[in-house]
Amino acid sequence: MIAITGGGTGGHLKIAKSIKDEFNKRDIKPIFIGSSYGQDKTWFENDNGFSKKYFFDTKGVVNQNFMGKFNSLGKIYKAMNEVKKIFNENNITKVFSVGGYSSAPASFASILTKRELFIHEQNAIIGKSNRLLKPFAKEFISSYFDSKVKDYPIDENFFKSARVRKEVKTIIFLGGSQGARHINSFALHIAKDLEKMGIKIIHQTGDSDFLRVKEAYEEMGIFADVFNFHKNLIEKISEADFAISRAGASTLWELVANQVPTLFIPYPYAAKDHQYHNAKFLADKELCFLKREDELKEDFIFKILESDLSKISKNLQNEISPNGAKEIVNLIL
Repeated sequence: MIAITGGGTGGHLKIAKSIKDEFNKRDIKPIFIGSSYGQDKTWFENDNGFSKKYFFDTKGVVNQNFMGKFNSLGKIYKAMNEVKKIFNENNITKVFSVGGYSSAPASFASILTKRELFIHEQNAIIGKSNRLLKPFAKEFISSYFDSKVKDYPIDENFFKSARVRKEVKTIIFLGGSQGARHINSFALHIAKDLEKMGIKIIHQTGDSDFLRVKEAYEEMGIFADVFNFHKNLIEKISEADFAISRAGASTLWELVANQVPTLFIPYPYAAKDHQYHNAKFLADKELCFLKREDELKEDFIFKILESDLSKISKNLQNEISPNGAKEIVNLIL
């Protein structure tokens, strides 16, 4: 039996879901081990693709004072001992980890009980827990480093709706699930110019900034497709010809899979600046545009929008194939 563990954020949990879905296609229902904090329960508490789900009272250790770190480590240790029993009860032989603090109990328990550990690292900078566990893993899977599987696990629908973009008729602004106020404000700043160019606007704002952005478009008399969250983001992304986006790993590779030329604006406070390095991996191959928040200039954007983007769009298809989840599950089995 297989255990999938880790999460906390949507980026981690998208990987867990992709691998779970591939196991389900093979009539295998893994168990899930995560945390009651973060987004784990929201994603998987009612997911029938898992045979069992376990959520422990664990939190991250980073950015806490001494007592906070001590308490968090104590909870992880307690949960780890519980996970050992869960492994025995469910005959777990292999553990697939997507990282994050909620992966700690099951990942450490797999090492102590000599279960095979498979780690997926989403980012170009390895997270603390994954760096610590990497030497003990049977396989370390990454799209940025040496790995037996290079393809990022992406929903196959991103590939099915992929197309080569030659000119920009629609632009999408993506700040991630939490939104990005800086990107939102920049979008509003250039909105009238985009309208004059005949470019339609699709805009994911995040919850906290939705009303401000929506009302600002209305005051300008601009019809824009504005939303805080959308269950089927594939439809929105596939409609766009160009994206201005944060550089979280899952969003980055979804845009690559759909062949959307993108200007990435990394979240400046991401751990170890990993969003910048995610995007730089593509920028070094001339497969995207990359700017820091304080480097974002409207003249640069308009120059891009008026250029031929077909070369970038076409070359993106060589960077990822739709077999990521399938290859990872083959490796685990």
